[in-house]
Amino acid sequence: MTSYEHLEIRHEGHVGWLIFDRPDQLNAMNSAMRDELADAWLELDRDPSVRVIVNTGNGRAFQTGADMSEVAGDGIGMERYRDDMMDFDLHFTSWHQNVAKPVIAAINGTAAGGGLHFVADADICIAASNATFLDPHVSVGQVTAIEAIGLAKKIPFEAVMRMALVGRHERMSAQRAYELGLISEIVDPPERLREAAQELAEKVARNSPVAMAATKKALWGALELGLTDACRVGAQHLVGVWGHPDQNEGPLAFVEKREPTWEPLS
Repeated sequence: MTSYEHLEIRHEGHVGWLIFDRPDQLNAMNSAMRDELADAWLELDRDPSVRVIVNTGNGRAFQTGADMSEVAGDGIGMERYRDDMMDFDLHFTSWHQNVAKPVIAAINGTAAGGGLHFVADADICIAASNATFLDPHVSVGQVTAIEAIGLAKKIPFEAVMRMALVGRHERMSAQRAYELGLISEIVDPPERLREAAQELAEKVARNSPVAMAATKKALWGALELGLTDACRVGAQHLVGVWGHPDQNEGPLAFVEKREPTWEPLS
């Protein structure tokens, strides 16, 4: 495994963990972390021993977006990202990096601003009971756009607009996030979050890697299309796996009442 300065990468069985590791800065993303994320997602996605990736943070925050001390203090500010944003050439989330494997966000505390990218772009989100969500962009003179647009594909538009326009003056609770469908599980006590995430990831990891990758492509792709076109593309992903060894192994294991032996995702 590669060693990173601002991330912790580890394995537990078939589960790979990508952990934000700037706890004293509430895991705010500086330029160095941003660059490391691009490599870390691909490292885990390309590791044949990893079937599922869990994303969480060390300390009391999940992820709090851009490091305001860097933005305010180095004379460059957000201009460093102008070309990337104008070309929409981003690389710091699993969705940006086209990660084929399932990604679970385990939200351990505050998810704020650009940290919401990692919530919007995960496949499954769970949260500790004390987790909170807010988007302070407009409160610090910034525009909220991409992460809020992603969230609007998951939860009602009204809830996204409220978060975007109220800014840092209100936080969404884990309970409210659950009611809106932003997360699928509240973990209480909060100290059990990583245990619960590992348990969930192990359930996911029992399934066919190639079938999950095709499923993920079909469902995320559907967000870009109308109903009929989405179903047509989904059918292509469905048929595209026909003939793969897992297509035979799955039914055979079911009949023989045993755990299947899946092919690694190539």
